[in-house]
Amino acid sequence: MTTHRLTVRARLTALYGGVFLLAGAALLAITYLLLAQALNTSSFSQEAVLAVPGVRIAAAPAAALETVPQGLTATQDAESVELVRLAGELQAQFRRQTLTSLLQRGVIALAGVAVIGIWLGWLMAGRTLRPLQQITATARRVADRNLHERIGLSGPKDELRQLADTFDDMLARLDAAFGSQRRFVANASHELRTPLTINRTLIEVALSRPDAPAETRRLGETLLSVNTRHERLIEGLLVLAGSEQHLTTREPVDLAAVTERLVNVARPEADAAGITLHASLKPAPVHGDPVLLERLVQNLLRNAMTYNVPDGEVRISCAGQRLTVTNPGPVIAAYEIPGLFEPFRRLTDRIGSTEGSGLGLSIVRSIVTAHGGTVTADPRPGGGLAVTVELPDR
Repeated sequence: MTTHRLTVRARLTALYGGVFLLAGAALLAITYLLLAQALNTSSFSQEAVLAVPGVRIAAAPAAALETVPQGLTATQDAESVELVRLAGELQAQFRRQTLTSLLQRGVIALAGVAVIGIWLGWLMAGRTLRPLQQITATARRVADRNLHERIGLSGPKDELRQLADTFDDMLARLDAAFGSQRRFVANASHELRTPLTINRTLIEVALSRPDAPAETRRLGETLLSVNTRHERLIEGLLVLAGSEQHLTTREPVDLAAVTERLVNVARPEADAAGITLHASLKPAPVHGDPVLLERLVQNLLRNAMTYNVPDGEVRISCAGQRLTVTNPGPVIAAYEIPGLFEPFRRLTDRIGSTEGSGLGLSIVRSIVTAHGGTVTADPRPGGGLAVTVELPDR
């Protein structure tokens, strides 16, 4: 079950609005109590009421006639008592109406002010979170492009400024680490390839001699095969190390065109192995490194051809930003799929092939990850794999 949580800005707005509403309600309640207390303790002057000229009451209750003050007739005393009673009722009615009006108008005013308070809270929350939005935007640009950009947040040295400075320091250390790794890969590329190239040249020169014994030729061919395997292994390791870094080149690439060219290049090798290639290609515009994308498609094709069955086939489909390569082969359990994308993991133990180095799908995953895409592999019911790559168009 997916839990939909409010954004931080919405939660801050709700917090600000709730605090403002509670403060307004408390203020209204205190005002109501103070006014009620003031109205309850206030009383009118009976002398002032009796001094009102022209007020006469036609009838008086019997209780008012029980006590007659000296100097007043019964009729005059009854009129005075009735007048005082009516004045008391008017005062009580005035108190109730005043408190009711205060409560009603206060609630309406509180609701209106609460709406304004929530709107102001939304604006205040947005202003408070603006530095965080700047940090997030910079982090996204850094993740997509390069590590050279910094946040450079200005303003007082508060908690957000400390967070931005810490993030800048982390970016600086990462930039230095990736720079060191790039230099290491470049140096290792030269230092590792040079001796293998020299060995291959010496072996080929020795094999080119017409008087070379048959044993020497067999030994030379074996050494050439081992040397070629080592060259492929080193090249795969270097590509794997380079693809796990951020991309330095991003340009529009038609993945379908790249796939079509590589399929045509692989057809002679596939025909020699008795494998049929079926390609269904539609335009697939993506943004990325053309060299790495070419290596991605090449590795998928080679993997599908290497781990195939006699007189098998490879189906390649490309449309949108999706590339799928399907081939028959040995039966693979679903729990074994994640291990195929790890370095030096291959199907040698299952089918007895030693042609691969176990880096093909590892390089594919690294290249796809560097481009911000996804790669999945699904086992086919009759054996084999269906590898699907999805790349973003930007």
